[in-house]
Amino acid sequence: MSESENQKPLEGILVVSIEQALAAPLCSCRLADAGARVIKVERDAGDFARGYDSAVNGESSYFVWTNRGKESIVLDIKSDSGLKLLHKMLAKADVFIQNLAPGATDRLGLDSESLLKSYPRLITCDISGYGEHGQYQDMKAYDLLIQSESGLVSVSGGPESYGRIGVSICDVGAGMNALSGVLLALQKRHLTGKGSSVKVSLFDGAVDWMSVPILHQKYTGKGPERVGLRHPSIAPYGEFKSADEKTLVISIQNNREWKTFCAEILLQPELAEDPRFVSNNQRVAHSDELYPLISKRFSEYNSDDLRDLLYSNGIAFGAVNHTEDLVQHPQLRYTSVETPHGPADIIAPPVLIDNRQEKLGAVPALGEHTEEITAEFS
Repeated sequence: MSESENQKPLEGILVVSIEQALAAPLCSCRLADAGARVIKVERDAGDFARGYDSAVNGESSYFVWTNRGKESIVLDIKSDSGLKLLHKMLAKADVFIQNLAPGATDRLGLDSESLLKSYPRLITCDISGYGEHGQYQDMKAYDLLIQSESGLVSVSGGPESYGRIGVSICDVGAGMNALSGVLLALQKRHLTGKGSSVKVSLFDGAVDWMSVPILHQKYTGKGPERVGLRHPSIAPYGEFKSADEKTLVISIQNNREWKTFCAEILLQPELAEDPRFVSNNQRVAHSDELYPLISKRFSEYNSDDLRDLLYSNGIAFGAVNHTEDLVQHPQLRYTSVETPHGPADIIAPPVLIDNRQEKLGAVPALGEHTEEITAEFS
């Protein structure tokens, strides 16, 4: 393979990031994976995500996940010398990412408007909770708070109680939206020679995912109800238990699949023409009658036989896996990274280019590169 074929797509791009926790670090981590040089600016105490847990060789699982391939410098950006050094880095940087508290960049003269005047080719990326305008702009915005405020919680869980989505999905979404914005801005600069200001909020990302429930509420006056592991507008689409108490989720998307399901799985082909179940709308309306019929039939199979039967008949299904199942899932791809306390297996990045997994950079110790970076930019 030639040297050019081995080159990562963002080699030569310098990213400076003042980041905490998850959204901004995830964005800059993906840029590092793609070959960018990422300098992570930390305070003396470090990114507070370093202390979330100690699950991975004594390191935080959150930090190991989102900080591979970066350089860490400890810098007091509130001091004259620290701010001066930061500006020297920004003068050479292609991208500046920050998710500081609301108003912090304005007080330090690091707002995007000021930076773009000083560094016209720079791409700035500001990640906030609720955006930079409106009565919510100064509110703290942790993931569960945004899940709640955006309505995601209201459509998650079962009829009896709300359900938190079990990962920091709003942070993850903001990080990926920021990544998309930075890549678009890099392409725009390639065409125009000018930098751009990218702004992303956790709330905007979360309510974008809520588009279908919001549109139902706006135009019909009624949003979806919480239905647990059922789908509010498709049936059958939900969970059923096998004889050995394993939970499978099935999904029937059209009447052709429904006829196959009735004949081959339920062994009741006449149900396909039953007026209660003849169309998806009818199946949804009569789901309280339909679901017990399916549950009874599924309870007669053990889970392995049921999976084989569903698979051989082209019926969409998935198992409700717990983490102990998932760590050994046959489709799960692992890769290795170095951490300050030795190598660790982590989930491989989800995007493959040319069908190969690139080697990932190490997870930095706090301030590991302070001396070298200070010398370089001083």
